[in-house]
Amino acid sequence: MVVGIARYELVLHAPQNLKEKRGIVRKILGRCRERFPISAAEVGCHDLWQRASIGVAVVVADEAEADSVFARIEEEIDRIGLAEVCDRETEFVHL
Repeated sequence: MVVGIARYELVLHAPQNLKEKRGIVRKILGRCRERFPISAAEVGCHDLWQRASIGVAVVVADEAEADSVFARIEEEIDRIGLAEVCDRETEFVHL
């Protein structure tokens, strides 16, 4: 069993203030939670209205499966069109 952890740094295109940013981040997190078996939350850049940092965790059988989920999440974020992934960090914990 492997716990995969990813952190995505996002550049947000539309918000003009923190309230709009929170709505966009909430929409992205909700969509990803609906489509993938993950836990996700905003984990950084709370005071910046054009940037966001989200963390994602998934429990799977192996690293390849976790990496596949993370790649599909990145594609989904791009498909939504409200943000652009500028960086992704991943880590795996083997249990």
